[in-house]
Amino acid sequence: MPELPPDEARLLRLVRAHDRWRGRSVFNLLPSENAVSPKARSFLASDLAGRYTLPVVTKFHGETIDNSYAGTKYTDEIEALGNAACARLFKAQHATVRPLSGHIAAMSALVPLLPKGSKILAISPDQGGYDGYAPGYLPALFGWEVRPLPADGPGFSVEPETAAAEIRRERPNAVVLGQSFFLFPYPMAPIAEAAHSIGALVFYDASHVLGLIAGGEFQDPLREGADILYGSTHKSFPGPQGGILATDRTDLFDQIDPALVWRVFDNAHWNRIAGVAQTVLELERVGPEYARTVVQNSQALGRALTERKIPLVAEAQGFTRSHQLLLDRSELMRRHGIAPGALARRWEKQRLVGDLAGRLGTAEVTRLGLTPDDMPRLADFLVRAGVQKERVAAEVLAWRRKFPALRFA
Repeated sequence: MPELPPDEARLLRLVRAHDRWRGRSVFNLLPSENAVSPKARSFLASDLAGRYTLPVVTKFHGETIDNSYAGTKYTDEIEALGNAACARLFKAQHATVRPLSGHIAAMSALVPLLPKGSKILAISPDQGGYDGYAPGYLPALFGWEVRPLPADGPGFSVEPETAAAEIRRERPNAVVLGQSFFLFPYPMAPIAEAAHSIGALVFYDASHVLGLIAGGEFQDPLREGADILYGSTHKSFPGPQGGILATDRTDLFDQIDPALVWRVFDNAHWNRIAGVAQTVLELERVGPEYARTVVQNSQALGRALTERKIPLVAEAQGFTRSHQLLLDRSELMRRHGIAPGALARRWEKQRLVGDLAGRLGTAEVTRLGLTPDDMPRLADFLVRAGVQKERVAAEVLAWRRKFPALRFA
């Protein structure tokens, strides 16, 4: 075999090293990531990776066409299958797997429905909200005014009376629910009632909890009053990076769907769409057990860490009802003299990958096959590696090698 040029050889080494490191040698506790099934991954490397389809009925040089490209009969069927499966999974009338990410899914929903000058209420980043909804980001880009929706309950939870009162006081065009620090479900009934009473739309950004919702855990936003559900497909939802959007409202979907092409994106990456569609089909089979186990693992890990003097927020509320746990930063500093970021760097050296912002996630370790019975051992490693500064990498690797195949795939 001929020798590769230096940069090609280096790139190959880096990719293979990453696959060994992140794919087979660590326990990943990042709440923003998950393991993709072998079948879904295989679709990412298929011939679809370099193909287009653009099924837009339009006139081109005087001729009416139904697609700008030929050779798309399988591509279009793959997308249609993915959209139909997504609608089934979320019990929605309409769905699309076209958005390229959770952020693009947000744009896909918000931009066609909120003209310039609209006011939105969204949870601010200092209460666990997503930075993309902060004043300097999406609102600045599209000319919206954004005001904070309070999330000042335990673990950045939303109090129903406070939220409803703020909605009626601010009278926004839209309420955007969703957080990066996402531990507890929203009180949807009072929020939706307050929003709809003033003609506002309710958008539910489920990027972090989409896989739990798909499995029937956490909550059911579309049945509980949300007008649009959207989110990322690579956090608790265990697919390749991308986005999903679903709704029961035909009037809204008829404004969203035609506005996607040439406004939010052009090529929607049909290899990714095939991988997302495969993940949707997998969750139709295993979603309930997967989602239930994720939540059980989160709560069991929360108990185990607390027993080992690692402080978490919302202990009195059971820590979480999602895939996330959140370290209590001030108490961690008081007890152990270390911030979450420094703790995560210690963990990383011992093959435990955590969040520098203080979050721990159980979605990927659940996919590996860990159960609530394994959480005390995982907590022991986190304490030994992080607080006690022990070298446990060899022990962690030996344990990691006992989980070579994905569960729930």
